[in-house]
Amino acid sequence: MNTIAADLEGTLTTGETWRGMAAWMQAHGRAGEYQRFFYRNLPGAVAARLGLADKRAFQDRFMEGAAGLLAGLGQAELTAVSEWVVTNELWPKRRLEVLDELLRLRQEGRRLVLCSATFQPILEAFARRLGEGVEALGTPLEVEGGVFTGRLRGPVRSGAHKAEHLGKFLQGEALFAAYGDSLPDLPMLELAEQPVVVYPEPRLRQLAMARNWRIIG
Repeated sequence: MNTIAADLEGTLTTGETWRGMAAWMQAHGRAGEYQRFFYRNLPGAVAARLGLADKRAFQDRFMEGAAGLLAGLGQAELTAVSEWVVTNELWPKRRLEVLDELLRLRQEGRRLVLCSATFQPILEAFARRLGEGVEALGTPLEVEGGVFTGRLRGPVRSGAHKAEHLGKFLQGEALFAAYGDSLPDLPMLELAEQPVVVYPEPRLRQLAMARNWRIIG
């Protein structure tokens, strides 16, 4: 039991990928394109916020649509965008106390894998900040002929999809610990011997208290 799994947004950082993408488009003369996409999705966002629609389902659809904003980029360009989003949004808002704990566990010989609905290149860019050997299981992007098509290669890896992919990654190995902040992380947390919830949303906090799981924040 060497492996630790950690969610990204809300767990390792308070930053959000979509905000980073919006800022990148603003900085690169594509603000209007992003604004049109955002306002098309605004009714769904409001419904999800008010509890009139499933929040996670909306977020997954939003991510799938947002991927289209990056269509046509080559591999090197995708890497550059990913580094920009991490540098300007995700890394400055990182949760230092959680990252320090994970890095201590790494020094003890634990294997660390980041598991997130975030696009794979962005998750990999964040993982690189944590040192050599940190692995990333994010939402994969479809690339053909070295160019991103704007489509995902499979479903957004949140909730059950995240846990399923992590289970395949582990290849039968038991999971030592898992860190998450929201109810969609529950399937992943339940795989671990030591589930840890980080600044959890109210429903997950209540469940963690009932199950006597460790809570950070």
